[in-house]
Amino acid sequence: MLDVRRLRLLCDLARLGTIAAVAQAHTYTPSAVSQQLAVLEREAGVPLLERTGRRVTLTTAGQVLVRHAETVLTALEQTTAALAAVATGLTGPLRIGAFPSAVRTLLPATLVALGHQHPGLELRVTELDPVAVPAGLRERRLDVGLLHDYDVVPVEPDPGLDTVPLLDETVFLAVPDSVPVPGSVAVPDSVPEAAEPLREARDAAWILASPGTLCHTATLHVCRTAGFTPRARHHADDFATVLALVAAGQGVSVIPQLAAAQPPVGVRLLPLDTRRRTRIAYRRGAASHPATAAFVSAIHAATSSFLGR
Repeated sequence: MLDVRRLRLLCDLARLGTIAAVAQAHTYTPSAVSQQLAVLEREAGVPLLERTGRRVTLTTAGQVLVRHAETVLTALEQTTAALAAVATGLTGPLRIGAFPSAVRTLLPATLVALGHQHPGLELRVTELDPVAVPAGLRERRLDVGLLHDYDVVPVEPDPGLDTVPLLDETVFLAVPDSVPVPGSVAVPDSVPEAAEPLREARDAAWILASPGTLCHTATLHVCRTAGFTPRARHHADDFATVLALVAAGQGVSVIPQLAAAQPPVGVRLLPLDTRRRTRIAYRRGAASHPATAAFVSAIHAATSSFLGR
């Protein structure tokens, strides 16, 4: 009989690429991971790994086992969901991972609604970057999480997760009140009309997210589409900080709708032809779990209320 915990380690090795990365994800030592995978090989009766020096790759049998293991893990999630559905009342922890602007705007009402409807749930929120959510779900540190991408910088879906759409946001150019209104400066005709709000900001100082983040990449894309590369003065990842810097006349920045709900005095928001897309994610097979379904329903209601729909 193949051990489920060892199957998870093998799937994580296929995803992460190294035993060291798997060990870090599970707070194990690399030696412990290697020992567990060796036991799995004995259980399977065929070599699953090829070792060349310190490098480890999956054999053909290992790749086959990973594909079937993903099916097994999905089936276990479905079984857990089915058992939870026949239980009386929702109890136990519901671990939620969400990015800061969603935590500030959407989660408070979501948590209040869940607390009223399902007082037995232990609601636990972790604020984190969306790029960390898939690993948190796979490693069972989270039960549900929020992911986002931009239409100009789409992100490939994680094959081990299911998602449902939550929000399609307008993205704004945040500028100080002192910046002239769009249309007062001539720009080349080659610049697309969709980039109109950016034209005034081509020579401005910019407040960018940290290099390597999705927000940074999306900002570079929309600016280059408008025919220029932004000149960075400041780097900040917290949108409240970004807006405070804009209000202080320190530059301009790209801000999604959730983060722009209550801009400070001195900031104007100019809509761009770009969208940020947020999805609710959970492990494949967990969609029918009552706690997952309750969260999806509650955050959809909170989002509709926030948007005034």
